[in-house]
Amino acid sequence: MDNGNGRASAGAPALDSTNPLVRLTLLGQSPWLDYITRDLLVSGDLERMIEQDGLRGMTTNPTIFEKAVAESDLYDADIRRLTDEGQSPPQVFEALAVADVQKACDIFRGVYDRTHVQDGYVSIEVSPTLAYDAEGTVREARRLWGAVARPNSMIKIPGTAEGLSAIEKCLALGININVTLLFAVSRYERVIAAYFAGQQQRLVRNMPLDRLASVASFFVSRVDGKIDPMLDKIGTPEAKALKGTIALANAQVAYERFEHAFRGSDWRVLARKGARPQRPLWASTSTKNPAYQDTIYVEGLIAPHTVNTLPPETMNAYRDHGSPAVRIPEQIPEARARLEQLAVVGVDLAAVTEALEKEGVEKFAQSYAQLLTVVEKKAAQLTGV
Repeated sequence: MDNGNGRASAGAPALDSTNPLVRLTLLGQSPWLDYITRDLLVSGDLERMIEQDGLRGMTTNPTIFEKAVAESDLYDADIRRLTDEGQSPPQVFEALAVADVQKACDIFRGVYDRTHVQDGYVSIEVSPTLAYDAEGTVREARRLWGAVARPNSMIKIPGTAEGLSAIEKCLALGININVTLLFAVSRYERVIAAYFAGQQQRLVRNMPLDRLASVASFFVSRVDGKIDPMLDKIGTPEAKALKGTIALANAQVAYERFEHAFRGSDWRVLARKGARPQRPLWASTSTKNPAYQDTIYVEGLIAPHTVNTLPPETMNAYRDHGSPAVRIPEQIPEARARLEQLAVVGVDLAAVTEALEKEGVEKFAQSYAQLLTVVEKKAAQLTGV
């Protein structure tokens, strides 16, 4: 496959190859952090993770920002100042988020340069209230892209049916896009098509392709969280044997689609002009079921040209006892068989992934609303208004 092998470039800091997180990069997978707080950005901890763990990027979402603002007083001075300037809660939040993402982008800029723009990205999400509004999403994405004003930022757009056209338009405009909330392989295939279409539009217009980046965030553990109770309810040995296996199988089949698409003739045309593959990003990789290994959604999804965005607790667990090895290719036949057996026992995976997408949009929208409430309450306390 063209463009990038995940290995360290000349000038990169010397990394401890016994660290399992570092070994992921040697296998072609980039570990990103699914977390942000201002304390992380100003304490030097993020730089240490880059230097010691080979950390290569960062993702954020409304839930992460809600927690960061609610649990820290580091934002209070800015909240007071922005409120005194007459900014509304949504405007205050955006200013806080943009400032954090800018700082994180600056910290990751060395990674971005060393990896020749393959990694070093920090994501910021359009308002989840726009998940079903394509035109509104494009406007918001353009505005956020301009506000952050960093070449290694990424704008997160939900991969809803309505989001597909927004994704294509934004890519055609040269905006780095993180397509989020993907659960279904069929939807992922349409996301790949949108990526190709956006690149092709740029090619036709003689616009550069070599610095445009995108990832497709395929959510993992939530699938098992939804399906496992259904399998318990069915109760047969065949159903119970599938527990804890479908999330990985679903993602592994998605990777198979990725490999097929980015080895085809259409891709080779774009790659010759400098285009970069839209890598699969494994999201929701923390283990929700305490009966499962805490690194299960990392170990089962290691392969070249992928990203795994890890929350802090999963990153710490993997650093401690991860066992890196490329496993997806050899597991794809079994993954297909598991998905076929899932249908046999009576679970409609398409219905499950559709429900998960809807729930994901609702969850982020709720977090966004709660975040604005937190900002509003803090502003009232700090300004006495």
